[in-house]
Amino acid sequence: MKAGDLGKVYRNGEVIVRQGEVGDCMYVILDEGKAEVIQEKDGKEIQLAILGEGAVFGEMSLIEREVRSATVRALGEVRVLTVDRITFFRWMHEDPSVAFRVVEMMSRRIRELSDEMVRIKSRLNP
Repeated sequence: MKAGDLGKVYRNGEVIVRQGEVGDCMYVILDEGKAEVIQEKDGKEIQLAILGEGAVFGEMSLIEREVRSATVRALGEVRVLTVDRITFFRWMHEDPSVAFRVVEMMSRRIRELSDEMVRIKSRLNP
């Protein structure tokens, strides 16, 4: 099997995960395609991020067993690998650096969110 055969191809606008659904897997973008992360609030869509090659998403639901906090939708054509809980924990067991990379990524996202909160609050309270 070639790398190009891995994963599933999503077409432009196709939903990969939907906010509010129960999640039991995470995803990895395998090629140069992109996906947008959006959150629906009061009937409006707010774009939170654009993800590219190598990006991981859905890990929060995989780890916490909670509903998806956002919708992820293909921007153009994108190939995405689905990783279930068993595979993820096997990877962590075989290579503990996998866990470190996921924690590192989550830490970076928390830092970015904190920075964004500061920017928003500074605009609201000059």
